[in-house]
Amino acid sequence: MSSQPIFDYVPNTGVTTKAFRVWTVSEQPETIEQKGKQMRIRRVIGVVGIISLILVGVGGYSFAADQAAPLEIIQKVKDAANALEKSKGSNLADFNNPKGPWVFKDTYVYVQDCGKGTMAAHPFASKLVGKNVTGLQDVKGNFITAQICASGKKPGGSWVEYWFPKPGEKNPSRKVSYALQVPGTSLVATAGIYSETLKVEDLDMLLKK
Repeated sequence: MSSQPIFDYVPNTGVTTKAFRVWTVSEQPETIEQKGKQMRIRRVIGVVGIISLILVGVGGYSFAADQAAPLEIIQKVKDAANALEKSKGSNLADFNNPKGPWVFKDTYVYVQDCGKGTMAAHPFASKLVGKNVTGLQDVKGNFITAQICASGKKPGGSWVEYWFPKPGEKNPSRKVSYALQVPGTSLVATAGIYSETLKVEDLDMLLKK
């Protein structure tokens, strides 16, 4: 019995993946002669199974299939900023929909108006929409809105950490989010993931690739 890698990378996820498919002895790849050249073929009669799956993410972090990976979040936020720029902010209602296109896997995109200091749209915190959130602090004393707005205004945006309750929970958890300002507006689109281990400096490195 032997094994051989069948794929190495999952595009646009920030996750490198290796899987090994196993053949029995009778199913080994064969070498044949064809027109004077060596040509390798695989005769797979029956796959015994996939015995190893290794997920390696940013800086050695791992992400399950139902978890949004950093590169996915970056792309989704960029898509959101582009959509908001094209509509000049007229499509904010889409970002309030918990079943809308901006809710994906285990995260979502929300929008703040940093010029007004208000929550412009949020799919799971409707009570905050339209309200001034400049005084919103986490358990560590961080002013969340100020941090997000400052991160979003950086060229290409940046990542930020803060503590905020997961949907349906009361106790705050550590969250790292990517924020990006919508060109020509004071709106900042943001999405993140809850993690105790992801480092902001590692995540910001992804923006330089």
